[in-house]
Amino acid sequence: MTSIKALTGIAAAIALTTGSAFADDLRWKMPVAFATNLPGLGSPAAWVADSLNTASDGSIQVRVYEPGKLVPPFDILQSVSDGKVEAGYTWIGYDQGKVPAIPLFAAVPFGMKPWAYTGWYYYGGGHEMLQEVYANKGFDVHAQLCGIIGPETAGWYAEKIETLEDYKGLKIRFAGLGGKVLEKLGASVTMMPGGELYQALEKGTIDATEFSMPAIDQILGFDQVVKYNLFPGWHQQFTAQYMLINKDEWNKTTEAQKALVVASCTAATTMALAEGEYKNGKVLAGFQAKGVQADQIPLDVLRELKAVTGEVLKEEASKDADFKRVYESQNEFMETYKVWDTRAYVPADL
Repeated sequence: MTSIKALTGIAAAIALTTGSAFADDLRWKMPVAFATNLPGLGSPAAWVADSLNTASDGSIQVRVYEPGKLVPPFDILQSVSDGKVEAGYTWIGYDQGKVPAIPLFAAVPFGMKPWAYTGWYYYGGGHEMLQEVYANKGFDVHAQLCGIIGPETAGWYAEKIETLEDYKGLKIRFAGLGGKVLEKLGASVTMMPGGELYQALEKGTIDATEFSMPAIDQILGFDQVVKYNLFPGWHQQFTAQYMLINKDEWNKTTEAQKALVVASCTAATTMALAEGEYKNGKVLAGFQAKGVQADQIPLDVLRELKAVTGEVLKEEASKDADFKRVYESQNEFMETYKVWDTRAYVPADL
């Protein structure tokens, strides 16, 4: 918290000393898709609200509403766009049915590592393309990257997954483009909010689920119901969260207020990644004592999953011009990034 306040405090001081006074006070209700006790996934929303309230000296007051308390988690985009609430905090991949290109900004199977994604987003035109993608589909929102975490697990299962055949007929909660990959493999894919998953697993409504990284899955209690946890999280190498702000509200803000939102969300993005990286190892090690079997997907099966993923991404690109444009931009960046990535970092298996 101290780091975020320091960053946003500097931005506020600069704004005030340069004479960019805050105009009318802003009061924003901000429903969130994830409980704020979930590290790196929900916690950034609370950080940002606190930082904006403090750094703006009350000029921007953000009130966070836990999932379902004001707006259902999957309705956040529409509610913000319609002006029913001023802001929202969510994983925007939930809206792929309304905005086909949006999962590319949320999580891409076999996609970029978190720091690579932020490189593309901040310096490769990703932020600007995201605004265009929403506008092209008629949504009146300003979107700001406001949190990112590393890989999820590849899911929690009652039975071992050893081949792609094991996905046939499986009732599984799986989000985003990864869900489309499993559908292609014959799985029955469903979507539901994180708060409903424990009960769904326990009652057998679903056979398996993915949701997030170990530090979060432990809080949701998946390890109490099923004992097979798969790695790596091929479907979500990064998971990005965003603060969505109603366009009219965004246009009301002064340049100083806009700078505070950007600074706070940029700080929250760093803090979210740091929190996940700090906590996951200890939690994962502790799973073994609880009887959880952490399995690695065999390399040959990963290659098959990657091939099917390639088919899905090409199909999606052929159906939507925005998807094609963003997908090509990301691929162009990755062609040069992988030269750096493969040479500069020490191999994980050294």
